[in-house]
Amino acid sequence: MDELSHLLFEGDERDRVHGRWRALVAGEEFAYRPDLTPRERAELSYRRLRLVNSAIPSAEALTYDARRLAALHEWTGFVDGGLCTLASIHYNLFLGSLLDHDGYRRDLSPYAAMRRTGVFLCTELEHGNDVANLRTVARYDRETGGFVLHTPTVGAQKFMPNTSLTGGPKSAVVAARLLVDDEDQGIFLFLTPLSDDKGHLPGVRVRRLPERTGTPVDHCLTSFDHVRLPREAMLEAAHGRLDEDGKLTSSLGNRRKRFLRSVGRVTVGKLCMSAGTLGMARAALTIAVRYAHHRHIGGPKAGQRIPLTAHRSHHARLLRSLSTAYAMTFLQRAMVDRWTTHDETDRAQREETERLIAIAKGWITWQARDITIECRERCGAQGLFPHNNLADLQLNVEGGITAEGDNLVIWVKAASEMVFGHESGPSGPSGPGQPVEPAGRDLADLGFLRDLLASAERIWQTRAREALRGGPAGDPIGRWNVTSGAALEMVSAHARLQAADALLAAAGKARNARARFLLENVSRLFLLEQLSRHTGDLLAAGLMTPEQVVSLHDTSDGVVADLAPHLMTLVDAFDLPEEFLSRVPIAGPDYVGHYEPAPEPVRLSLDPAAPDPALECEVASVLESAMEPGVLPEPTLA
Repeated sequence: MDELSHLLFEGDERDRVHGRWRALVAGEEFAYRPDLTPRERAELSYRRLRLVNSAIPSAEALTYDARRLAALHEWTGFVDGGLCTLASIHYNLFLGSLLDHDGYRRDLSPYAAMRRTGVFLCTELEHGNDVANLRTVARYDRETGGFVLHTPTVGAQKFMPNTSLTGGPKSAVVAARLLVDDEDQGIFLFLTPLSDDKGHLPGVRVRRLPERTGTPVDHCLTSFDHVRLPREAMLEAAHGRLDEDGKLTSSLGNRRKRFLRSVGRVTVGKLCMSAGTLGMARAALTIAVRYAHHRHIGGPKAGQRIPLTAHRSHHARLLRSLSTAYAMTFLQRAMVDRWTTHDETDRAQREETERLIAIAKGWITWQARDITIECRERCGAQGLFPHNNLADLQLNVEGGITAEGDNLVIWVKAASEMVFGHESGPSGPSGPGQPVEPAGRDLADLGFLRDLLASAERIWQTRAREALRGGPAGDPIGRWNVTSGAALEMVSAHARLQAADALLAAAGKARNARARFLLENVSRLFLLEQLSRHTGDLLAAGLMTPEQVVSLHDTSDGVVADLAPHLMTLVDAFDLPEEFLSRVPIAGPDYVGHYEPAPEPVRLSLDPAAPDPALECEVASVLESAMEPGVLPEPTLA
């Protein structure tokens, strides 16, 4: 439906932000390729990355445009998870870091033209979520003015970067601890060539890791043996510069802040990971819903055939996943809007925006995993075959869950900040925290449902505050251990509330009655589903009546019944290219035809008394053509 697609894909910005990527993945170059080895699949992802690069006027402009960069991941994720990973590394982490650190002083043409692919080396074997403690060092050499990059221990090897020779020559941005006269100045980034057309450069040690789950990427262990770098290798900006005497000047007061500024591209990376898994979830739903309409099973009457969608047990699960996917999409849009419009000079606003993006990334990627699993199951055994485009999606989502900050870890950080640094609850005339009055309220009332979810967040925040205050004195870990469970429930409720608000805002923008009806019911179904886990707490707090708790299931079931006839409309609004869907057998009505037996090969009969008529015709045709010079092709060597 055009109105739904218009809202889902950023209105008047739809063609500029999404059009190029949608057209690109529709091409035959992005079709599923069976029978490739893992290495061949990884090589294919690099070739596709170059196709992406050739389709854009400016790599630098794309890197600066967070909206279009996230959209690139949204459209490429479901056709090639490896490409999604490579694009995030090359454009955001590598090229983005260069541009954010006095990039105008450098010649970026080798990377913008992809004569060299960019990679990003931060995580170490012993330092993942605690990368602030990484051990790789870049020692300032006063004699040359340059640096010596070195990996001092086995645990300091860079873990998982795509640093093999697959994909051609590469350069890296390497996070290393800057040492000046043995004094630790904190972590900075260093531009480091890794390989050329002949292989890895001297001092660069690369060992390929075993294959991981999901679409293959050339992940490696990488270390440096006293690699000399020129003075300009250090990526500098206001947060850290070295003068001619090797003295560091910085606009930030401590090493941790300088580190966070150096790796600031991770926030845009979270938007990209959310977008990639969001696209995977929507693709999975489109395939599963189409299959549910095409797949017919026995009906209640003899000889009757009915589609899977006739069963509430089938379509209700898909509709609940659909309501979540709509909420995920509009939450993603809200987070991108917030990032692209926040005031860089307002530190408090930036920190809140970064926290919200981290929370949204955790929630969106976790929901994407649930949705892809649900869709695979609803397609039965057909969903297990890679050619139906579902088998790899959940495995690729797993990468997004861990990349750019493991979800649980970034939620724990957000939880610790929000226990006292955030006010929750329904908003009334005097601000948040106003109690809900349930008497006479209807579960069809979207405002009431929204306030109940906000109340659930408030309940868990109150519990977290009480736990923290009452925790064991003098034992910070012990105090947090008794707090973290309630604090994480608070973050979960907050994420769902932000998604609900984004979905409700979209419903309010609908211009025609049908789109408004669908979006309001999708919002209603989403909110009812989120509240189901909180009814006991809400009842105990007097915020829901027993009758409302009892009627919640029937109310939700009624919304499902209203939406069931519109299943196809809701997924059609995801606007997946028909060229892509035509290559997914179970997404089409004639999926059975995909399994038609192949024609029997022509066999040469050895019995001259029993010639093969088909072969005789074929031979006659060839001989007739051979009478005309130049018709037969030149022989080729095998």
